[in-house]
Amino acid sequence: MREHIGITINEAAALHRTDRTTVSNTESARSGVSSDRVRVWANNYRCPDAQYVDALEAMARERGSNWWDEYRGSLPASLLDIAEMEHHATMLRSAQIMHIPGMLQLPDYMRGIFAEALPAMTPADLERHVEFRVRRSALLDRADPPPCEFLIHESALRMRFGDRNVLRGQLEYLLEQSDRPNITIRVVPFDAGGFANAGSSTLYACGPVPALDTVQIDVPTGVTFLHAETYLVNYRAVLDRMRERAVEPEASIGFIRQVVKGI
Repeated sequence: MREHIGITINEAAALHRTDRTTVSNTESARSGVSSDRVRVWANNYRCPDAQYVDALEAMARERGSNWWDEYRGSLPASLLDIAEMEHHATMLRSAQIMHIPGMLQLPDYMRGIFAEALPAMTPADLERHVEFRVRRSALLDRADPPPCEFLIHESALRMRFGDRNVLRGQLEYLLEQSDRPNITIRVVPFDAGGFANAGSSTLYACGPVPALDTVQIDVPTGVTFLHAETYLVNYRAVLDRMRERAVEPEASIGFIRQVVKGI
């Protein structure tokens, strides 16, 4: 909001009758923010988007710990951020090139993925990552699970993490999960050719208002979150383009069954 009206941190501090450090720490999430402060600062910035302000204020009112806080200090903070992002999402769109989507993975398949990590994980660390990913998938069992669209490239259906039995079991589980009313699976076959952003996986989480949407991508150095408007527009276009290359949901299920038969 501050950047949109074109004022500096020092000018914002004067506007809010506070100090520069408070503004800086609030913007960078080094300190918490109350719902009252959200409302007052938004008013000072003359933000015209009432739904956006209401959504931010609702986030600021939340207090108490959540299940992912149990892993604070034992897993990278970025993984906890993913779990929190998914928890608050009103819809999830996932594009996976080399892996089955994390929420739809079985533990043995997860172990096969984590076994390839560099540097190598200790057995205890590996199991902690598996446990955390399993708990993330519990989101699908909520009374009000978010609608999820999973765009899965054929590469992910054929790449083995573990032996043939692990892959077969994983794909059969994928077929089972496709029966959930909130899950849509679309396969992008090799025959579809190239598409935008083919080299990386993407998770697009829709917030309570579009301005609070977030894109999460995996990069060699870890996890990156993007929320600037230009990124959101571009990644929505990327997912739409990939969906255009994908076959329809019913045909996708038949495609997966054919892959299972060939294993």
